Formats: sequence, C-alpha cells, structure tokens
Amino acid sequence: MSLVPGLGGRGEEGDDMQHPERRLLVCVDMERYSRRGNIQQYEAQQDFHRLLREAADEVGMDRVGWTTQQAGDGELAVLPRELPEARVIGRFLPELNRRLRQYNASRLSVARIRLRVAVHQGMVHLDGANGFPGQAVVLVSRLCDAAPVRRALAAFPDAGVALVVSADIYRDVVTEYPEEIRPERFRRIEVVHADKGFREPAWLCVLDEDVTLWRDESSPGAEATPPDAPPEPLAPGGTRRATEPPAGGGIRTGDIRVDGQNAVGPGAIAIGSIGRDAILRPGVDR
Repeated sequence: MSLVPGLGGRGEEGDDMQHPERRLLVCVDMERYSRRGNIQQYEAQQDFHRLLREAADEVGMDRVGWTTQQAGDGELAVLPRELPEARVIGRFLPELNRRLRQYNASRLSVARIRLRVAVHQGMVHLDGANGFPGQAVVLVSRLCDAAPVRRALAAFPDAGVALVVSADIYRDVVTEYPEEIRPERFRRIEVVHADKGFREPAWLCVLDEDVTLWRDESSPGAEATPPDAPPEPLAPGGTRRATEPPAGGGIRTGDIRVDGQNAVGPGAIAIGSIGRDAILRPGVDR
C-alpha cells in the first residue's frame, strides 16, 4: 500500500530501504498557534501556505518541488538538490519576512503570523514510513523549537521571521555569501534540550532587526548591556536609583556619594544632607 506523497512513503510494503540523500532542510513553526481559536487556526494555515508560495515564486523557487511533512502550525521541508542554499537564506527568507510584516501590519496580534525558521543540511531518508528518518531532521527540528529562538522572536514584536541555522550552515553558507546574508547580524547561541540530552551551538538572526544588541535575560550567558545603552530609568520623583556601594563605603547616586546614617542601602534612593553626609564628585556645582 503506497503512502501519501510528501510524507516520506516507502512505496509497496516490503520494498528495500532506499539510500539516504544529503539535502537542505527547512523547519518552520508558527508562533502562538495553539492560542488561536478554531477559525483562526484554519485561516492561519491557509495564509501560511499562501505566503510561503508567494515568497518562493517571487525569488524563482518552485514550491511544488519541495518534499514536505506538514503539521498544523508549520512544516518540515526537504529541498531539491539543485536549489542553491544561499538563495534560500539570502533571498527567500527575507522575501517571506517582508510579506509577513506587510500581512501583520493590518492585523491584531492574535491573528498575526510570525515564524521560527531553522535551516540545516544532512543525510535524510525520503522513504520513511512515518516521516523523514535521520539525525539531521532531529537536529533541525530541535533548533526550530529552541527557547532562545522563541525569546528572540518575542523580543521583536514587529519581526516576521526569527532564523536559526546550524553551525555547518553558518560556516559554509552564511559566512561565504556576506553580500546576500549579512553574517554580522547573526549571534551564536546554545540550543539545549536537557530532557533529551541535546546541546548544540547554532547561530540566530531576527530578519531586519539587530539581534546582536538584544540582551537575552533568560540565558545563563547573557551579554552585558552595550556601552551606549539608555540610562537606567528614574525612580519616583525623578531621581536616579542608587547603585552598589562605592569603595570606601556609602552609596552613590549620579554625582553624589552619600555616607553615614543617612545613606539608605543599595537599590534605594540615596538621602543625605549636603555638606554633611553627601560628597560631590570634583567639578560638580554645589
């Protein structure tokens, strides 16, 4: 009994397993799909496929030749061998992102379509009985579902695509075609699925955003705030919150260091009497 084309069917029962092929894999998942109602999910699926098809057509890629495994909120695609990898990352995904931004601009947040996209390459069996067997498929699926990718897409509410690529794709494709892909807009992340014993490096990009300046507060290795970051917010009353005690005791707020009994501890407002407990930095008007 033959299986549905596109689901990796093996053909007649008892046929020999075919040799795996090295292919480019693209895994796509919709943000917050399960939070939609029935009608919203139906419409999102329709528009999801239409937007993918239109973006592919615009850059000369025929979606008909893609071998796909569908899910309600996305798809896993095995691309044709002859399709250039740089065109997928450098042209197709930016076009898809452009169309998603345009689509989302006139919709409420609950109806918007925003995508996590993972790209990897490796050996894959196209004749599996229930999908595409292969470690490359496992890896690209786990990249797409990675927590840092989810957080990055959530951090840029106007973005259409958060893209994560494997270390191999970053080295062989992204860095080799900087005129199309802009490798400086990627940042290295660690993809960890502790319950599955999975840990792999990957590279993350949010299309048309500068993810290199994003501080991932939930990541153990979160980067320090950039030097040109905006100042800390003001406390009630328009005063700056005090910082940690400077060397020599007391606390500092702005240009004033407060010592003695009137110094209220770190994280509070510094209170002191000018001329008794407060010491101004040199050059500050009294």
